[in-house]
Amino acid sequence: MNVPCVLITGFEPFAEETVNPSECIVRALEGEIIEGHRIAGAVLPVSFEDAPIHLAQALEDHRPALVIALGQAGGRADISLERVAINLIDARIADNRGLQPMDTPVLDNGPGAYFSSLPLKAMHACLRESAVPVSLSLSAGSFVCNQVFYWLAHLLATEHPQVRGGFIHVPWMTEQAERHAPDKGMPLETMVHGLRLAIACALRTGEDLRVAGGATH
Repeated sequence: MNVPCVLITGFEPFAEETVNPSECIVRALEGEIIEGHRIAGAVLPVSFEDAPIHLAQALEDHRPALVIALGQAGGRADISLERVAINLIDARIADNRGLQPMDTPVLDNGPGAYFSSLPLKAMHACLRESAVPVSLSLSAGSFVCNQVFYWLAHLLATEHPQVRGGFIHVPWMTEQAERHAPDKGMPLETMVHGLRLAIACALRTGEDLRVAGGATH
């Protein structure tokens, strides 16, 4: 009997870091069963050219019912549930292959933005109830994380319309934050726990909560 699948993706280390918490979360959860779904994992290169290719291949290989892409947001203090991906690449630093595109679209003639199809407000409530630091975010940046989020949403909209998915940013792990900003880290175990809760909530929730979650600035 085939067990349905949830695909989670992370990234390799970048920007002189030797670890990436998104990769560590993928490795920790891969193979687990959550709400009757097997967790499959893929680690993407921090490369504008290669990351979308690896993402598309992972979708074809695993044919998931749900996809959550993860990335590191060093300097944030909580798990950030990303609401929108924009059709813009404006790289403040070069990727791991040395490319630094600026003011270019993720996809020529693509829509200006895509929204997550995950039940983010329900996921936000679930993590808060379990005392996991979490926020709703209106910016996934303009680096490879946003590019992957945009491509994921585009692929789901055009090639896998039955699949829901979105992007979650995680902060530095505690040991990383000690070198940068000690108050901006989170233990890996807390992140893994938070992602288990988020995945389970997404699988259980058909219609998202109707509660205010916006920002005034």
